[in-house]
Amino acid sequence: MLKRKLVRAGLFGNGLVLIIASVYGTNHQQSFNTRTAVSTDPIVQQLQAFDSSFTRLNDFPPDALAGLPRISLNTHATKFVKTFNERNTEALEKIRERGKRYFPMMDSIFSRYHLPVELKYLAAVESELKSSAVSHVGAVGLWQFMAATARDLSLKVKGRYDERNNYYKSTVAAAKYLRDLYNEFGDWLLVIAAYNSGPGKVLYAIKNSGSHNFWTLQRFLPPETRGHVKRFIAIHYYFEDYGSITTLTKREVIAYKSAVNDFIAKQKTETAKDAVAAD
Repeated sequence: MLKRKLVRAGLFGNGLVLIIASVYGTNHQQSFNTRTAVSTDPIVQQLQAFDSSFTRLNDFPPDALAGLPRISLNTHATKFVKTFNERNTEALEKIRERGKRYFPMMDSIFSRYHLPVELKYLAAVESELKSSAVSHVGAVGLWQFMAATARDLSLKVKGRYDERNNYYKSTVAAAKYLRDLYNEFGDWLLVIAAYNSGPGKVLYAIKNSGSHNFWTLQRFLPPETRGHVKRFIAIHYYFEDYGSITTLTKREVIAYKSAVNDFIAKQKTETAKDAVAAD
């Protein structure tokens, strides 16, 4: 298990998952339309996945998209990501091979639940994509659910029959849980943190820091949770070579979408000018 290999390096703690009733409710669910992408540019596909209005990018020729703003790695994570990926290349390559079989299924499930497909990399952090993974605190399976949490998510855990070991059913349960966490926090970095430590500890960090920004409130989170979020970001970058909305804070997402909208407006203006000049 990737987690256990990193304990000795001081980079990882256990992945206990707890369910605590939401104090915010579930009224601000965001829909991620993962089926609108037309462009072959991976960055454009990501944009279109979380905001269907960005299908407008398909109106521009490929060379015009060269200047499209890219998602930047937060400076707070730069050193961690570089060091983590360099030290764990062998383990990550094994996960890549395993992912050829399981990532397509996970993409399909996350798409069905209108979630960013990049959340699949959380399973790489949790279990190295091994359904047989068991943590020292008793979390089991691909998504490392505790028995009580699994039952709350409609997984059957009874004697030798344990659906936490089922790739498909446990991923459906994870999608439901991640969706509910997003409804509560509205920020993917906080969702990843809450998946590890439970929502209560994230709410505590928000209260004591006076901020909803992960990079500000992280000092009030357990060390293993801080590392958990950064490992997710690192693995995301290892497999994709770039970030997504799941590696950004809510404020960073808003700023990035604004930058893309500015880019689209500029391209429209230039296209109109070229059309007038051609006449």
